[in-house]
Amino acid sequence: MLSLSDLTLHYGHSQILHGISMQAKPGAVTCLMGTNGVGKTSLLKAISGTHARSGGEMNIEGNDMPKNTSAHALARAGVGYVPQGRDIFPLMTVKENLETGFACIPKSEWHIPDEIFELFPILKQFLARRGGDLSGGQQQQLAIARALIAKPKLLLLDEPTEGIQPNIIKQIGEVIKYLREKGDMAIILVEQFFDFAYDLGDHFVALERGRVIHDATKADTPRDVLLQKVSV
Repeated sequence: MLSLSDLTLHYGHSQILHGISMQAKPGAVTCLMGTNGVGKTSLLKAISGTHARSGGEMNIEGNDMPKNTSAHALARAGVGYVPQGRDIFPLMTVKENLETGFACIPKSEWHIPDEIFELFPILKQFLARRGGDLSGGQQQQLAIARALIAKPKLLLLDEPTEGIQPNIIKQIGEVIKYLREKGDMAIILVEQFFDFAYDLGDHFVALERGRVIHDATKADTPRDVLLQKVSV
């Protein structure tokens, strides 16, 4: 689904990512791991087009994505992005937030699927409530649901458990498992909660100072070895 080759990224004169090469496959959760500041969020921004990469190649479903491809064009190509901090619209209702996902799909598909409310029942109860009035966990559910409205082929999740109560963390984990088992979506998960990530992950990519230091399947990634590589 996704293939990166020698991807680089700069903020001004500072180089953040150095020659990142990796893949994410449908029906699998690829966990992107490492300590704070190693470039995980920057890599998701490059993949989603919210910050243009400096160089390297990115391929989605066999199609080359030039480095100046806009975030909107990448969303239309099937990239769904749930950023750290969620970025829901606080003054818009839950229903209106969900409907912003329509921008990337044909008008004939402009409806909220029942599946969304099966995955996140609380959202159906709160359709008329403003996004800013939801709890942090409810906002995270809304952000993931909004991304799913656009029917992504590649879903990027940036620390979905951050600041979330345990019962909702468990629910988000079940949603990720469900999406993986459907088999038609590749998922890249950035997550500091090690046990949550290791439980869900099928493939692990660890970064250090903007470079890949580990890239292997779960079968080839002993828990203690990975923990040592991604701990301070």
